[in-house]
Amino acid sequence: MTILVTGGAGFIGSNFIFYEREKHPEDRIVCVDKLTYAGNLSTLAPVMDDPMFRFVKADICDRKAIFALFEEERPDIVVNFAAESHVDRSIEDPGVFLETNIMGTAVMMDASRKYGVTRYHQVSTDEVYGDLPLDRPDLFFTETTPLHTSSPYSSSKAGADLLVMAYHRTFGLPVTVSRCSNNYGPYQFPEKLIPLMIANALNDKPLPVYGKGENVRDWLYVEDHCKAIDLIIREGRVGEVYNIGGHNEMANIDIVKLICRLLGKPESLITFVTDRKGHDMRYAIDPAKIHAELGWLPETMFAEGIRRTIVWYLEHREWWETIVSGEYRSYYEKMYGSR
Repeated sequence: MTILVTGGAGFIGSNFIFYEREKHPEDRIVCVDKLTYAGNLSTLAPVMDDPMFRFVKADICDRKAIFALFEEERPDIVVNFAAESHVDRSIEDPGVFLETNIMGTAVMMDASRKYGVTRYHQVSTDEVYGDLPLDRPDLFFTETTPLHTSSPYSSSKAGADLLVMAYHRTFGLPVTVSRCSNNYGPYQFPEKLIPLMIANALNDKPLPVYGKGENVRDWLYVEDHCKAIDLIIREGRVGEVYNIGGHNEMANIDIVKLICRLLGKPESLITFVTDRKGHDMRYAIDPAKIHAELGWLPETMFAEGIRRTIVWYLEHREWWETIVSGEYRSYYEKMYGSR
């Protein structure tokens, strides 16, 4: 069958494509990506010459281009990774998040309706649930936790989730939604915590940490996330939401200190900066539903996942050094330079 993957030149989307090509070589993958700052075509180099893979540069908000592609390819499954996803950027410019994350999702679902896809899958985030208090480690997000967003980014993703479920109820579109915890691993754009700290530490640059670094996140190795999505699109129940969590809760400051230790860098590089507006304190997912229904559990413990991630960034310096030397530099200075 043909699987159309949006945002496939980004971090999680590219890892999903690699996983599908290895796990299901009989399936054809069509990748759609606008190639914004976070989309890197060089990431897809391992599959660009694969006859079962096609790359198309297009914006999911471009209705004409998307409908023409559906007319040509007639995909069986659509997996929508395409999204603006960095909270700090959403605080700086909310509008582009609403456009891509909500209107782009509507375009993809309209095309999916017209051309009769058998499954439309929306990749979402645990940030739609808001946050949990640090002093209640017994609390976790479940699929029935009310949506309670804290940023323009999470609000745009929650809006898209609601729209997806409305398309299922109103039009009968066969949908599923997954909400995952923080991902890490190869090919992650170096504005996110782990790759930013690795890149800065390797260059002996300051390691900017918001507030006191007390914010806790549930970390999921990206390959485990890809395995979960693969199960959902093939075996998950239509109309359902599935939480995907790593059972790896860690405070940001502990992750930064661990990266320093693994790279043999001094903790004196750590620099505390003014906290982010509306910064969520703790995310924690209960993945009991996906485990009970589909048998999925996270396989990669954080100690192993972070080791693999660091090794990858050490062995692929050219990939991320090209990024941090370009347009990203001006954004980085804007976000952290005066804090």
